Formats: sequence, structure tokens, C-alpha cells
Amino acid sequence: MDNHPELNDYLDFPHVKQAFMMKRESTTKKTGTCCCEIAFGITSREPAQASPQRLLSINRGHWTIENSCHYILDWNWDEDRCRIRTGYGPENMSRLRRFAIGVIKSRGVTNVAQKIRQLCLNIRLVFDYLRMTANSCSAVRCR
Repeated sequence: MDNHPELNDYLDFPHVKQAFMMKRESTTKKTGTCCCEIAFGITSREPAQASPQRLLSINRGHWTIENSCHYILDWNWDEDRCRIRTGYGPENMSRLRRFAIGVIKSRGVTNVAQKIRQLCLNIRLVFDYLRMTANSCSAVRCR
């Protein structure tokens, strides 16, 4: 049952249940400059399912994904400037990069960028890290 038919009449978004506003305040560490940003959103979740605290948590969860994966892709592999543009190449490379990030994170590494740099310096470390050879190092040493 739709509790807010007026939103559905006003917005071209099926099944909308809530509209919300988030105010974000931040301070640039270098300059001390304060910034205020207002973001608006809509959701198909009922107020009982998504209180203001829950909506904030969902929004922060989105930025956790953005910061933990997309940031790594952009800064460590410079994915946005990748020149692979035809066929399934871009999609396959993106999947390989994401797979590599997942493998590194699954080992409990907190600084993915540092581990990528370390592995890039010595190909033998990659094989040891993945335990791909009979004489690969133990899990304790490979972390």
C-alpha cells in the first residue's frame, strides 16, 4: 500500500515511498575551508523500513564501496585513462582488476595500494601470494 500517493503523482519514479534531504558539511584539512553540500534522494522503502538513521547508514555504505573499490581502481590502475576500448576488453580488464582487489582484501590486507606496489615489483611474490607453485611461501609470510 502506498502511503504517499502525492509523491508518485509528482515524481516520475515508480513506487516512491520517501523523499529525503542530506546535508553534508566538510572541512578541507589544508586550508581549513568549510563546505556545505545538500543532496536530495528518493527511496522505495517505507518509513518503517528506512528511518533517517537507516537512510544515512545506507548512504554511507554506498560511499564505503566507492572509496574502497572505485578509488583503488582510479588511483592505482588509472582505470579511467585505460586505452582498451573495443569488444569485451574494457569489461574484462575491469573484472580482472576487481578480482585482484578482492583477492588482496580477502587476505586481510588493509593497504591495498601498498600491496599492489609490492607485488608489481617482484612477479615471484605474485605466485607466492596466490600459492600457485609447489614451493610457495606459507600464508603467514605472504601477507
